[in-house]
Amino acid sequence: MANDSNLLDKSADNANALNERPDFSAHANKATTAPAYFSVYDMHAYYGESYIVQGVSFTVHEGEILALLGRNGAGKTSTLRSIARIGDPEVTHGEIWLDHQPLHTMSSHEAAQSGLGLVPEDRRIIQGLTVEENLKLAQIAPPIGWSIDRIYDLFPRLGERRNQEGTTLSGGEQQMLSIARALARDIKVLLLDEPYEGLAPVIVDEIEKTLTHIKEQGMTTVIVEQNAVRALQLADRAVILDTGTIVFDGTAEEVLDNEALRAEYLAI
Repeated sequence: MANDSNLLDKSADNANALNERPDFSAHANKATTAPAYFSVYDMHAYYGESYIVQGVSFTVHEGEILALLGRNGAGKTSTLRSIARIGDPEVTHGEIWLDHQPLHTMSSHEAAQSGLGLVPEDRRIIQGLTVEENLKLAQIAPPIGWSIDRIYDLFPRLGERRNQEGTTLSGGEQQMLSIARALARDIKVLLLDEPYEGLAPVIVDEIEKTLTHIKEQGMTTVIVEQNAVRALQLADRAVILDTGTIVFDGTAEEVLDNEALRAEYLAI
């Protein structure tokens, strides 16, 4: 673990680097200054000696969708994993609050019970179980969220394949199952890590319709997605990361309208 002086040196280096770039942070909405349903304040995390998440702070209001964006290696997935209390990367400092509950004092299991639902990039469908068994396993203990019938209404394809082994589904169907499994729990915030990755455009359209429906239901959501334009079209607000620090916090529309910002930090 880096010592305090190393941390200060790294922070100073990051600050100097950011000062050489355009300042897109004028609309910052930090956890210290705005009430929120979900907030992250001054979070720091490491993979071994590598300082990955460097003082990240942001808020999400109830029913809002936040797009967490940045280039490859910017720290997006690491930030999401840190929020979910996975343990890797190791969070060394910071606070995470959900509906007045301090998630930063909890294990990943406790955070999930408190309403945090993570849909990981690798989907983690349980081998040997059917679609329906994967969903029922998610509901084996309270709190229980959407009924299985309601999930099948949202994902008719899963209903058609309810008796098929989950790991034999197509990539798009596995993504649907992963999202459905999160909704089977009574969650307050949905964390989506690269939901469009590796999917054909027609399947991306289908997943996007599903997420639009979830948005209409008022589900508070944080989405990490390399396809920034698709994420921004869905989101209300956006946070952009660069080398583990926040360089922009504002509306999704501002990012879509700001070509310089997109070229600098998103390469689009």
